Amino acid sequence: MDRKAKAVVCREWGQPIQVETITVEGPKRDEITIKIGACGVCHSDQSATTGKIPYPAPLVLGHEAAGVVIEVGEGVTAFKEGDHVVSSFISMCGKCRQCVRGRPVLCENARKAMFTLPDGTVRTKGADGEDLNVFGACGVMAEYATMHVDNCVKVDDTIPMQNAALVGCAMMTGVGAVFNTAKVEPGSRTAVFGIGGVGLNAIQGCVTAGAEMIVAVDNNEKKLAMAREFGATHTVNISEVEDGARAVKKLTGGVDYAFECVGAGPVVEQAYKCLGRGGTAVVVGVSDPKDKTSITTLTLPADERVLKGSWLGSARPQYDFPRILGLYKAGKLKLDELVTRTYHIDDAPQAFDDMLAGKNARGVIIFE
Repeated sequence: MDRKAKAVVCREWGQPIQVETITVEGPKRDEITIKIGACGVCHSDQSATTGKIPYPAPLVLGHEAAGVVIEVGEGVTAFKEGDHVVSSFISMCGKCRQCVRGRPVLCENARKAMFTLPDGTVRTKGADGEDLNVFGACGVMAEYATMHVDNCVKVDDTIPMQNAALVGCAMMTGVGAVFNTAKVEPGSRTAVFGIGGVGLNAIQGCVTAGAEMIVAVDNNEKKLAMAREFGATHTVNISEVEDGARAVKKLTGGVDYAFECVGAGPVVEQAYKCLGRGGTAVVVGVSDPKDKTSITTLTLPADERVLKGSWLGSARPQYDFPRILGLYKAGKLKLDELVTRTYHIDDAPQAFDDMLAGKNARGVIIFE
């Protein structure tokens, strides 16, 4: 059945977001409709409103959410009404070379569902009946969302929605970069550049992995204070030093792992330069497509350094989302502390402004 829903929509790149009433159509084959309980406000959503992530407008924002299944489409057997689920903005066909070799985050068919559902259509309509694209096949910054089953992961229904939502992006991206991409070893020296929601999760991932030194690097003293609360052993305010990489090296002698959580070429260069011999720099942040990074090529063979990327923490969502939430329930990862403020959907513009001002570890929109 069709449902009316308030949703956060980008109508034009570079223009303010709008909260408007849309129509969410019921599920087709292999789809489910979800009543959204909570949706995180992520920098990637902001990037889609500027064209940095070039999803075409009009676009329903939101990719990091938790909700309850309220309707299932034909052929759906893995979900039933009442199940709690988390959205995944990575579509996984399960059949391509990358999927079958255990790398679903690199699914060769994922690009078919960047701003539509996998069949190339959408279930979201504007007031005039026009199609509305959906961020990452999700579009979950709305009261309801109809999604393909491959973009949903069933989770423990005892976990609060505002916490469960964050595993769909911020937590998976940060913790996964540590666990899955870098495979940080106990006793390691690490550095995290950029202390937003993703950076904080990279820090606590390093804590859980047993890193000996964890250096947080940012230009916001409030964020550096949060980094210490999440387990950073040292902090560097980039605005107070001449060279961030040199400052980190002075503290550590060169790190074994550095995580870039900003999405900017110069920051990637800083993360790479602070490596010790045999070190690995992991690029986590989403940069502008025109952005470039420059490194000294000789350091790759001479120091056996590694520069690599991490997309959604190299996730296997069906396995990793429940695994990470299990670590949270066991008290080994912080989630409650990540949610620094909640908002009503009508206050979404304020939530975006607060994110850009660096006021929150993570702001979350709560749906009644």
